[in-house]
Amino acid sequence: MGILIRGGRIIDAATGTDKTGDIYLEDGVITEIGEKLKTRDKSDRVINAEGRLVMPGLVDLHVHFRDPGQTQKEDIETGSRAAARGGVTTVVAMPNTTPVIDNPDRVNYVHNKAAQVSGIHVLQAGAITQGERGEQLSDIEGMVKAGIPALSEDGKSVMNTALCKKAMEVARDLDVPIFAHCEDIDLRGAGCMNDDENAKHLGLPGICNAVEDVIAARDILLARETGARLHLCHCSTEGVAKMMEIVKEEGLDNITAEVCPHHFVLTSDAIQTDDPNYKMNPPLRTQKDVDALIAGLKDGSFQVISTDHAPHAAADKTGSIRDAAFGIVGIETSFALTYTALVETGILTLTQLVEKMSWNPAQILKSDRGTLQEGHPADVVIADIDTEYEIDKTKFASKGRNTPFDGWKVKGKILYTICDGKIVYQEV
Repeated sequence: MGILIRGGRIIDAATGTDKTGDIYLEDGVITEIGEKLKTRDKSDRVINAEGRLVMPGLVDLHVHFRDPGQTQKEDIETGSRAAARGGVTTVVAMPNTTPVIDNPDRVNYVHNKAAQVSGIHVLQAGAITQGERGEQLSDIEGMVKAGIPALSEDGKSVMNTALCKKAMEVARDLDVPIFAHCEDIDLRGAGCMNDDENAKHLGLPGICNAVEDVIAARDILLARETGARLHLCHCSTEGVAKMMEIVKEEGLDNITAEVCPHHFVLTSDAIQTDDPNYKMNPPLRTQKDVDALIAGLKDGSFQVISTDHAPHAAADKTGSIRDAAFGIVGIETSFALTYTALVETGILTLTQLVEKMSWNPAQILKSDRGTLQEGHPADVVIADIDTEYEIDKTKFASKGRNTPFDGWKVKGKILYTICDGKIVYQEV
């Protein structure tokens, strides 16, 4: 059975396409793009996409599916359903699970389970060091053979600079990128939100920009020296924005960076009370930082928008910000928040949004996804970008409800998510 998507507005950043037309999917592949296409078999499914946006499946380079060991917060099945509901057809899962994904057997566990329970592509990143303890490198070569798309110590940084450089050299030789969580843990101390007047008002310890900037600068310099492919995760500061502007100017195409919607939509001014749903790492910053992030997204200094989807059980996000876990869910709201904040306002075009949420992340993974070209995998999303709706955390497919965006009015509702030619989500 094929699928004919008829009459939608087709956006593909890879080819610069922005036109109305039809797309035919068959055997998991995009087989034809044109106008007034016809079905090829009586069993074909026809989807009327008139007045709707048709784009490649989103590729999220930064999610936490908590599997193995923390499945009360999320698991591969629920995380995948949440991804599909958000229009995401490929994810890279971070390795800070319990136990840490630091060897081929654990990589295989995730990939094998995903093959059984997930309708999307779940790619498991491998930890840089054993147990994420920052002492000895993991079996990187073994994990690459097992299919990891990237290395990451996410949740922390490799604080030993010599070991970090060694990891970059190994990663370079094996042609796998390093996804860097940039945080000087000693400088952060007990900080739990941005170090500004809002933190002082609430009597909470702050996290200064240098906590992120110091490690980002170090990792950029190491990548520049080693030639390793480096991707900076969840960037939040004006300082990192300036660094990435220099990286762009110098043409260092082995260095890329991402921004998460919460970091370009919210500032720390949103934290009016001691509410743990606003606690994430890195924290919400100032308007000056947000302006710099948005400028970097607009000019291409930041190439990717990812989510850092970080679900937690309710018990982990109650009480004070001081004691609660870091992180918010984001995979079901990322497209709508990005469309509403950046496209509706004229900051980005739809093509730029698709570039940063589909095409560029696919390129970092050296994947043939993230595009609607004929002959490529049939990962397609259909969305309504005209009708306003309200984010309702009680309807999330994720186990996590930890979001500051509950009740927000946005545009950009995902209507269909198709992965490898199969409908894995349909709005009812």
